[in-house]
Amino acid sequence: MLSKPMQEALNNQVKLEASSSQAYLAMASWSEIQPGLDGVAEFFFLQSEEERVHMLKLMRFINERGGFAIVPSLDQPIVTYKGIKSMFEEFLAHELKVSDSINDLVDLALKERDYATHNFLQWYVSEQIEEEKSARILNDKLELIGEDKSGLYLFDRDITATRQSGKKR
Repeated sequence: MLSKPMQEALNNQVKLEASSSQAYLAMASWSEIQPGLDGVAEFFFLQSEEERVHMLKLMRFINERGGFAIVPSLDQPIVTYKGIKSMFEEFLAHELKVSDSINDLVDLALKERDYATHNFLQWYVSEQIEEEKSARILNDKLELIGEDKSGLYLFDRDITATRQSGKKR
């Protein structure tokens, strides 16, 4: 059985995962209307779906442990960007925020001696290591590319391959 503080904290994570899904959906939509960013758009459509799966996994866990998962109301995400670089910086910042939140949940689970929740959260800890790595690699590549349009073309073409290789580890 989940404690009230743990249920509340997990529901806050549900909201953060839902917000991540919405933010990445907005990034996908913005990318899709930019010339030559079809690969980036596909990357963020896939990221959005993945975050939704993370949210559902949390909701089911809360309910299975005797709690009540709340479907969150969400704020409007950022929908336009100055450019691809600023969007990917936002992507990394968002993943770091999610990692901090997961770490806080792990800390609470240990303080409450809720080992079932602690065990459940280890999957999210591992997932965030992969997500942060992927976001950093993509930001590093954009930094190397700078304003080179041919580099951006290759980045867009290769981004889904980068996502796939990051998920295999």
